[in-house]
Amino acid sequence: MNPVLLGSLASLAGLLAGYGVRALLGRWQADSIEKQARAKLDAADAEAAARIREGEIQARAEVVQAREAFEQSTKVRRKELQDFDDRLVLREENMDRKLKVVEAKEEAAVARQAELEREAAELAARRQEVERLKSEAQARLQRLAGMTQEEARRELRQKVEDEVRAETGSLLRRLQEEARETAETEAREVVTLAIQRYAAPHASSNMTCTVSLPSEEIKGRIIGREGRNVRAIEAATGMTLLIDDTPEAVVISGFDPVRREIARQALEALVADGRIHPTRIEEEVAKAQANLDETILEAGREAAYAARQQHVDTELLRQLGRLKFRTSYSQNVLQHALEVSRLMGILADEMGLDTQIARRVGLFHDIGKSASQEVEGGHAHIGAEMLRRAREDPLVVNAVESHHGDVESVSLYGVLCSAADAISSSRPGARSENTEIYVQRLEKLEAIANACPGVKNTFAIQAGREVRVIVDPEAVNDNDAMLLAREISRQIEAQMRYPGQIRVVVIREQRCVEYAR
Repeated sequence: MNPVLLGSLASLAGLLAGYGVRALLGRWQADSIEKQARAKLDAADAEAAARIREGEIQARAEVVQAREAFEQSTKVRRKELQDFDDRLVLREENMDRKLKVVEAKEEAAVARQAELEREAAELAARRQEVERLKSEAQARLQRLAGMTQEEARRELRQKVEDEVRAETGSLLRRLQEEARETAETEAREVVTLAIQRYAAPHASSNMTCTVSLPSEEIKGRIIGREGRNVRAIEAATGMTLLIDDTPEAVVISGFDPVRREIARQALEALVADGRIHPTRIEEEVAKAQANLDETILEAGREAAYAARQQHVDTELLRQLGRLKFRTSYSQNVLQHALEVSRLMGILADEMGLDTQIARRVGLFHDIGKSASQEVEGGHAHIGAEMLRRAREDPLVVNAVESHHGDVESVSLYGVLCSAADAISSSRPGARSENTEIYVQRLEKLEAIANACPGVKNTFAIQAGREVRVIVDPEAVNDNDAMLLAREISRQIEAQMRYPGQIRVVVIREQRCVEYAR
């Protein structure tokens, strides 16, 4: 045979054999894979079945738990409903009992109302009977007395008023005599001792101040050419300069104490500097005005130091300093405040009170006068408001506000302040008044007394410190005289303003004269 053919056949046989072997291997692999897949499927089925059984078991357990929880909640709810039903039953029973009680009370009330209506009808009938008897008795009484009911009422009222007035006058006179016997001696001793212990000189302020000059030559510079310098000073300060009256001195005259102080400071600076001309005058006056606040504050500090007071508010110190330039009846208010402070300290020491509080009250008692021109109201009320804003002691505030009797004093410091204020104001030389004001006050005193019924003559004596009233003895008895003195003193307090106190003396004198012939 041909070798080529044999080779071809052999190759073909090899190919067929390889294909067959490959086919057998593929079938074997396919069977193996199929077996593995079936095994995995069987395992998955088994796992699924196991999970299903497990889920069923768990579901049965949850159903059992839910059933048990439902049964438990059902039991609780049933128990609550049962308790609620029991309470409703008990409430209904209580309501029934209350309803029976209310019905019983209503029946009793109806019966009581009927009884009251019956009694009211009986009372109305009795009242009518009483009114009828009263009318008959009044008519009979009027026929017997010969006067009407209104006339009898007026006569009885007048008789009661006369009796009460007589008893009031007698009681008032007796009380005043007792109080005078027990208190006047001791009060006189305390006041006298305070005045003796405080022996400070006191003179009223005037409307001028003096600036000393180093020589007479400086007066020519102050006057200036044709008087231009002196006119410039007077125009800038509003004061009047008196140059030729006093040797080596210039007198500054004016009513405004603040402007007078500015003029004094400016003139002293001009004299010390030596350069005096209108421009320099204006500069020094402006500088003095700027320095006035510092001067006021320093004056307040000195006053607080003199009164032995510490921890005083700065604004209160400024207000105190302003009092240095205020006068009352020509009396310097700051000096008056210091004097009252010292007098109150002495009086408080004699009476066993706190001297520091007393001195503080005296120092601040007229502080309201520093702002009385800018603020409406009395200086006592204004000063009290200042002290309240500065958070002062309420005792001090009340004493300052009550020292003129505008409000009630809650302590003895207000009474001591009134007494010390009167002592300081009425001391000889402390205050001065012009003749016109003095005469007007005397006329006012006499007019108030003459306006009262039963007064015959009135005399104001002792510079208006005492008013003597002579009454008609037939129209005014002893008790009425006491009441009349009190009424006149009240009218004087209400209608007049005056320092110190005014004594009212009512004189009732009856002279019986007969001649033997």
